Amino acid sequence: MMHDRRLLLDAGNTRLKWAVVEKGQWLAHGGGRYDEPPEWLPFLQNGMPCYVASVVRDQHKGRLQEWLTSYAIIPVWLSSEVQFADLRNTYVDPKQLGVDRWMALIAARQRSQASTLVVSVGTAMTVDALSAGGAFSGGLIVPGMHMMAQALLQGTAHVIDVDGGDLQAFPQSTADAVRSGSIAAMKGAIRIQYEYLKQATGESPHCLITGGDAAYLLPHLDVPVELAPLLILEGMERVTREGESV
Repeated sequence: MMHDRRLLLDAGNTRLKWAVVEKGQWLAHGGGRYDEPPEWLPFLQNGMPCYVASVVRDQHKGRLQEWLTSYAIIPVWLSSEVQFADLRNTYVDPKQLGVDRWMALIAARQRSQASTLVVSVGTAMTVDALSAGGAFSGGLIVPGMHMMAQALLQGTAHVIDVDGGDLQAFPQSTADAVRSGSIAAMKGAIRIQYEYLKQATGESPHCLITGGDAAYLLPHLDVPVELAPLLILEGMERVTREGESV
């Protein structure tokens, strides 16, 4: 039985983003935690195609399998490749590049042919550089906001108040100091890579930001940036659309 409908799952470390696409149209999309009933269940059809870009631990994979098996759906687990269209993966081991990063790069290339910095802010933050010629030049992996706070909580004896802090120029509480330090570290990583890419290409790069904490970090950035909350799913839609047309 042929299906016009596809389920796309962007399975991150802490949250699951999803989209249902039919005949080139996005029917619905959303996100949630792994311990919540998924909002996409009403859109499922028995045996329909499902594609997953996953960086999750095995327990979350098992939960996804349980939900899908009841509809006789066998998911296809996507992976990073050496090349897609004119986008080239120059990682030393291309398969080692996280599939979420690869899908975001594919979507970024689809949006613009200019040099682009692709920032994804979740459990970890990645900052990836894409040349105007279509080469993924490499990128950074930085702990995300909550991971930085937890590292301080676990690794120091007296940092105990890490929740609810605000960004301050000169923090005067531990919570504010942790939050301000985390934002400063993330801003710095983005700014440094922005300048590196600008120097390498001779032009100011386009900058896209996605991920669960992207909207929070966005107002604090000092480089021009565009919020693209569905960037990874956009890349998945392009890859799976081309795969099904072959």
